[in-house]
Amino acid sequence: MDFDFSDDQQQLRDAVARWVEKGYTFERRQSIAKQGGFSREVWNELAELGLTALTVPEQYGGLGQSAVDVMVVMEELGRGLVMEPLAQAFAASAVLAQFGDDAIKQKWLPQIASGEKLVVLASQEHKARYRIDVCAAKATKTADGYALDATKNIVPAGDQADAYIVPALLDGKMAIFLVENGAQGVSTRSYATQDESRAADLICQAAAATLITSNGLPALTLAQDVANAALCAEGVGVMEQTLKLTAEYLNQRKQFGVAIASFQALRHRVADMKMQLELARSMSYYGTLKLVAPAEERHVAISRAKVQLGQAMRYVGQQSVQMHGGIGVTDEYVGSHYFKRLTQMEMTGGDTLHHLGVVSANMQDSAGVFA
Repeated sequence: MDFDFSDDQQQLRDAVARWVEKGYTFERRQSIAKQGGFSREVWNELAELGLTALTVPEQYGGLGQSAVDVMVVMEELGRGLVMEPLAQAFAASAVLAQFGDDAIKQKWLPQIASGEKLVVLASQEHKARYRIDVCAAKATKTADGYALDATKNIVPAGDQADAYIVPALLDGKMAIFLVENGAQGVSTRSYATQDESRAADLICQAAAATLITSNGLPALTLAQDVANAALCAEGVGVMEQTLKLTAEYLNQRKQFGVAIASFQALRHRVADMKMQLELARSMSYYGTLKLVAPAEERHVAISRAKVQLGQAMRYVGQQSVQMHGGIGVTDEYVGSHYFKRLTQMEMTGGDTLHHLGVVSANMQDSAGVFA
């Protein structure tokens, strides 16, 4: 089996890496963070690169590329700590393409592909504790369509989004709806997250909604799996840059007249960081390749990847801070922002313990060395 990236994928990686290096500097990121944590200008630049169209089917104005292309892109965006929620475009286009009817596809997929519309997933609720099958939101049939009553939390760039993909109970069964920002009964409450990006609570009070599918749980599971696979790939990029910054610092920082990189104990810790990075990379690859597997197999595979990524992100981030010392947590130093991003990512889309529970619950009788 050939595990090499294609020439097109290498060119895609290089194009995104060049944009990150020249167009998304740390200074620009800090400016965006001070302005609220989301930039429509940056979003448009991602669209100009073709990234918002990456997974949208070609008949709807997209590029129709694979999950591996998404992985390549997200790794590079992770290295640059890009805050704009590109993974949401991938999750939204996956749900609409696989579960939406032709009318909703024709209306929304071309606008997602062009970057004209930002559509994000609004699924988290306080009492759900990461479980996607727990939903308190309710929808009712009206003369004109559907009305939605819901409160969703930590919606990425929620107040800046143009529309939301929202799960809600319809006649006691989960369904998936599209709700437009600005519609009557829709309001948001925005705030900055730990990594300085932007999120919001979405409040719907008898809000007009368009039904995407009445078979909601499979659609929501797909959205979460796509988003988590992208998050895993992004985490690899964040960890790779964190390791690079740490190695550079150890070579520059001197103690007793020599660079501390010469200390054997620290060299061993860097080697352990590298090991965690490579374990995470292999599981990110595994999760990405399993996105085309049957739904149950795909979901468990993504949880396996998220467990390994969660452990690796926590380890790499904490070791980096410890070896940097006090500077590792100062706001002026870029390394502290990588640490904050890794810390938040470990809890995004289900923390390590949640996904470990998913993996454990789906272990078969044949699992284990004594089977």
